[in-house]
Amino acid sequence: MSDYQNVQHEFAPVFDKKSRILILGTLPSVKSRMTQFYYGHPQNRFWKVLAGLTCEAVPVSVQEKKELLWKHGIALWDVIASCDIAGSSDSSIRNVVPSDLSRILDHCNIRQIYANGGTAKKLYEKYHRPIYGRPIIGLPSTSPANAAFGLERLMEAWKVILNGTFF
Repeated sequence: MSDYQNVQHEFAPVFDKKSRILILGTLPSVKSRMTQFYYGHPQNRFWKVLAGLTCEAVPVSVQEKKELLWKHGIALWDVIASCDIAGSSDSSIRNVVPSDLSRILDHCNIRQIYANGGTAKKLYEKYHRPIYGRPIIGLPSTSPANAAFGLERLMEAWKVILNGTFF
């Protein structure tokens, strides 16, 4: 029990009125919470995958990351507002308080929702789909813990998001 801590999601979703797709993770990792932005672990492939698929340079600063998302109509957030978790392990998540996705869904013409990993998809299906009625497409996690997927294999799986992005 002592390895668990209650974590509150501390940063806002990234979206604007032009957002057409929504990518949902579970909860920011310990490293992401330290950097105060999504996918802050240097080994997480999220930003490399998005940059590769959109033919952009890999963003480094938070501002560059936001601009990449805005330019391509991508909204980004997480399914969890708070929970108890041990470190960054999705498998340890318990006592979930879901995020309020209406903050995005009521203000954007989101055409498709994607989950970054199986846990995000499972939690969306449990807490959000009954409320919003919107399907979600699960994508393999970009986390370094997903060693079964190299960068090339991730890029191939994530190509599906290109249908809703701007170029």
